Amino acid sequence: MINIHFKAIDSTNESEVRNIKLKHGQEKFIETVDQCLEEASIYSQWQPVAVYNGEEVVGFAMYGSFGPNRDTWIDRIIIDEKYQGRGFGRAAMVKLIDIVSKKYEVNVVYLSIIEDNHVARKLYESIGFQYINEKDVNGEPIFQYVIS
Repeated sequence: MINIHFKAIDSTNESEVRNIKLKHGQEKFIETVDQCLEEASIYSQWQPVAVYNGEEVVGFAMYGSFGPNRDTWIDRIIIDEKYQGRGFGRAAMVKLIDIVSKKYEVNVVYLSIIEDNHVARKLYESIGFQYINEKDVNGEPIFQYVIS
């Protein structure tokens, strides 16, 4: 059964979160948890969280809102290799969309992906994200989800 929820990263779960691993070959698509936490320590807008299924840490996510338009991003989501393919990524994204749209009081949420990450693109499009014909500063395609 899927029971996804999120917790702040603190001394009780940081070690477990930092041990999240990707499947071989996925490293080219996303930063490590350590890199994400370093970025979040520099830019206070980023909110890193542990992704739980019940009492187990199954992943990591990071989101934030920026600028005068409050552009809201789900910037990173990583599901540990041993939990991939079980619906946790989809469930986490759907729940994150709801959380961040309410927290920041927005009806549009953005994300970007590495162009060759076809698995992520298929997942995000199946949830309702649409490519907006723009690229971010790193040249990655930007997708948006509009809350109706």
